[in-house]
Amino acid sequence: MDFSIDISDTCFMDMDQIRTFLGVVANNSFVEAANRLHVTQSTVSARIQRLEAYLGVTLFVRDRSGAQLTLSGQRFFRHAKSLLLTLEQARHDIKLPNRFQASISVGARIALWDELLPRWIGELRTLAPDICIRSEIGFEDDLIRGLIEGRLDVSMMYTPQQSSGLQIEYLFDETLVLVTTDLDKPWPNEDYIYVDWGPAFYELHNNYYPSMERPPQVVNIGWLGVQLIISNGGSCFIPARIANPLIHNQTIYLVPDSKQFRLPAYMVFQQDSDSIVLHQVLESLRSLAVIERHKIKN
Repeated sequence: MDFSIDISDTCFMDMDQIRTFLGVVANNSFVEAANRLHVTQSTVSARIQRLEAYLGVTLFVRDRSGAQLTLSGQRFFRHAKSLLLTLEQARHDIKLPNRFQASISVGARIALWDELLPRWIGELRTLAPDICIRSEIGFEDDLIRGLIEGRLDVSMMYTPQQSSGLQIEYLFDETLVLVTTDLDKPWPNEDYIYVDWGPAFYELHNNYYPSMERPPQVVNIGWLGVQLIISNGGSCFIPARIANPLIHNQTIYLVPDSKQFRLPAYMVFQQDSDSIVLHQVLESLRSLAVIERHKIKN
């Protein structure tokens, strides 16, 4: 079956059906898609049924593990993303003031927004002042979902999960260092805060500290770990580029002879996008990555 879709077909296809289809794909679940879209599960089912009736195929197989795409659903997936992205881009462009050529949506983990990406955004605005930029903070699941649903154009993260239609590209390595507010306290101690930097860090941390019990404090972002130790004292692992200014000001200190962990950072974007603006943004991020890798070597 030919799944080529023309914009003229949208008069016969409800865009809520497309968004719902992509929501189910992103979450592998009708129930979770309903929660994310703030509609009932019956509404999600009805939209998918109408879409299947229009296309004349079955898009999902539902089982105990969730909703899985059929072969026809996989074929439609790429076209659904392209159609939604085209219309979303058109909607944004129509609303843009005349001084802007286009818009771009950027998402990233909060640690990458600490100094690094704001600096890059400033450089991007100088390079392309006619681009309107939307910036978001999120975790990997939210960022990947935003890419699949067409809400985001490019996202930066630490532990991306491969998804159909998305391209993952390595940027640079973060160096996680162990910092403390009190050099006189032996480490580890009860003031240690475990920062959840993702499954790769969890495995490295467990391998290096196999006998360590669960710390009394666990946080899901490095920024929160830093705020807690500055306010209450303690230690945690954070990126060296975030730690260095605080160490220089003697707000925190590097734990002597402590282990350092490598945490790769990646950018993820639509694999088949022909957006000139997105390609310009990606090249700008690649240039940023080269500079960061050079800093790490030196």
